[in-house]
Amino acid sequence: MRVAVFSAKPYDRRFLTEADQEAGHELVFLEPRLSPDTASLAGGCDAVCAFVNDDLSAPVLERLAAIGVRLVALRSAGYNHVDLTAARKLGLAVTRVPGYSPYAVAEHCAGLVLALNRRIHRAYNRVREHNFALNGLLGFDLHGRTVGVIGTGKIGVRFIRIMAGFGCRVLAYDPYPGDEAIAAGARYVPLETLLGESDIVTLHCPLTPETYHLIDERRIAQMRDGVMLINTSRGALIDTAAVLRALKTGRIGHLGLDVYEEEADLFFEDLSDEMPGDDLFSRLVTFPNVLITGHQAFFTEDALRNIAASTVESLTAYARDGSTAGIAPDALVC
Repeated sequence: MRVAVFSAKPYDRRFLTEADQEAGHELVFLEPRLSPDTASLAGGCDAVCAFVNDDLSAPVLERLAAIGVRLVALRSAGYNHVDLTAARKLGLAVTRVPGYSPYAVAEHCAGLVLALNRRIHRAYNRVREHNFALNGLLGFDLHGRTVGVIGTGKIGVRFIRIMAGFGCRVLAYDPYPGDEAIAAGARYVPLETLLGESDIVTLHCPLTPETYHLIDERRIAQMRDGVMLINTSRGALIDTAAVLRALKTGRIGHLGLDVYEEEADLFFEDLSDEMPGDDLFSRLVTFPNVLITGHQAFFTEDALRNIAASTVESLTAYARDGSTAGIAPDALVC
């Protein structure tokens, strides 16, 4: 198959090329994001390979279908950026990478917790300036603290195990409770209870109409004063404006983000020579108790290798007979 790989970075080229050595697909690596203006670049291709900030709305899918694209292969687990209704109407198959490495994201989440708690990012900058004062760097023992985990899928369960290993009391909330989270050391409680009792709250759920702005003014009011809030899932789970107000009042004492609801125009690009255009984001990064990484929680060699292998497997299965029959069920979206 001839495949247009949008939002292609050097690491995408490396891992997809390695994974495709035996399959022999013709991979066309394109730096631009997929959008209405760039969809035509997929002309002559049977499939497109897209990432989390690519535009897969109905107008884009219509243009892809019109030029002969039959398959959209996502190199991500989430698919909230895809208009699935439009894809079905157009006869476009959509696949994803269901479990590239839950360890990568869970471990990054734990890293944000540790860095914020012990002010490691601030200490690093101080020492570089030969400032060895400890004032303002006071943290707390994780042992004995209560951690609230919202979403107990593969990533959430791995994070529960990490926090249980620190000796934390772990509370969990999920509309669909699972035995694995309980075995890992969590206790399921209503969301209100979790928010009211947790010193640290972490988000590990997909973005759906039900979870959009899950953490808003009302939910923040249910949290403990000085709570640590961590989001490594999807940016729009959090109402950024409400969180910003809570940081100013001290209701939220620490904020760790690897995702941001308006990240499409920011993340994965070098904008160091440009003036920031997002006022909310610019205000967030001024807080000393906020730590933001640019959607890198997934970014390990293990995860990238798994993403590439799973993507190539889906392409190969579809190319074999032009149907979705051979694609693993958990990789098939529609």
